[in-house]
Amino acid sequence: MNTETIPGYEIEQTLGIVQGNTIRAKNVGRDIAASFKNLVGGELKGYTELLTEARREAIERMLAQAQQLGADAVVNVRFTTSAVASGAAELYAYGTAVRLSASPSSAAAPGEGY
Repeated sequence: MNTETIPGYEIEQTLGIVQGNTIRAKNVGRDIAASFKNLVGGELKGYTELLTEARREAIERMLAQAQQLGADAVVNVRFTTSAVASGAAELYAYGTAVRLSASPSSAAAPGEGY
């Protein structure tokens, strides 16, 4: 979930922007399968898997950087992509690393504080 806040917590300190990226290249097998799909239509599953793996890796790298800063969370996470070279693209994830403290309203009894 992407959010500007964490329910039950307040942002105590902003530690700065953290980022993670990966650059992935297409492979011949995926290109051949994509060429056939372009003829008949449908999802390009090889590319979907490639981007899913790239997104996961970029997020892991971003979270590792946040952990090095001592962050409790990363808020306002965004993704961007760009072509780096013919057949290669970068997936870039970034957000704001923060330290949290319990919200005073989170100390309310269950059912209160709504």
